[in-house]
Amino acid sequence: MKSFLYPKINPPSFTWVRPESDKVDKVHEWIQPITALTDPERSKDTEVVILGVPLSRSSISASGASEFPESFRRSWKNFATYNLDDDVDLSELTALDAGDVPMHVTNIQKCHQNIIDAAAAVQQHFSNPTVCGIGGDHSITAMMVKGMHLENPDEKIGILQFDTHFDLRDMSDNGPSNGTPMRNLIESGVVEGINMYNIGLHGFYNTKDLKLYADENGVNYFTLRAARKKGIEETVQQCLEELSSKVDIIYLTVDMDVLDIAFAPGVPASTPGGMTTEELLEGVLAAGRHPKVKAMDIVCLDPLRDTKDQPTVKLGTHVFLTFLTGVMLR
Repeated sequence: MKSFLYPKINPPSFTWVRPESDKVDKVHEWIQPITALTDPERSKDTEVVILGVPLSRSSISASGASEFPESFRRSWKNFATYNLDDDVDLSELTALDAGDVPMHVTNIQKCHQNIIDAAAAVQQHFSNPTVCGIGGDHSITAMMVKGMHLENPDEKIGILQFDTHFDLRDMSDNGPSNGTPMRNLIESGVVEGINMYNIGLHGFYNTKDLKLYADENGVNYFTLRAARKKGIEETVQQCLEELSSKVDIIYLTVDMDVLDIAFAPGVPASTPGGMTTEELLEGVLAAGRHPKVKAMDIVCLDPLRDTKDQPTVKLGTHVFLTFLTGVMLR
């Protein structure tokens, strides 16, 4: 069954059988697929909109991150809507799975344009949504932000990025890949470098020229070592305070390669020395609590690389639910 957002957004690749009773305990019972709606107009005030972005052909390293949206949906049955740590029940939010952005088999440029169009369509239909993009590789972030910018041209957008990498590679060498989304946004004039904040850089995974480019363009960044000394939550709050004084909308992007390889085996560019699970969840929760954070994405998670019990997929879903916990705590 097609949805009212088709063909800009395809119906979800996987949906759960809806419960007959009104009792909701698990995430798969709570999030409503768009195909279950009978009146599109009544959905305009939906609080959380999920958009699958199954693209990984634009990844520098071989990646099956395009498989995460479906694995993400299938993992929902493992999670309750109630968060014991913060005593909140996410089922009090209205959440809609809008489906997946359609992807061209070979044309990456077409895929990227489709993401822009889909992100804009979400902004057009829903009145004030918190948009959660489920990638896909990190190239999707630039396109999601561009789509948001199209529908909010007078509002300044800032970026809070959890990442091991700057993602500021030269576009002439790398094109619009997962190594260039932040440079893409700077060079396209959509986001100023001074309104980008990166937390989690560490070790030997960025060349010096990328640091120089970041410095020249005013990009703000905190190495993982510096963030740990200050405190992850305190660092995130500082970034949000500075951003909120300069921009109207904050977009959170979580590159799962920010995690240490011990915690995230299902990540193409995973490294030693990265964040712990606890640190990432602490940072995401703090970000979710800020009222100007209107959208987020989770990128570079490859279920095909994950181990048998899919701990990285489950962690990706945990990140999503933790972010929404922050939204509820506002």
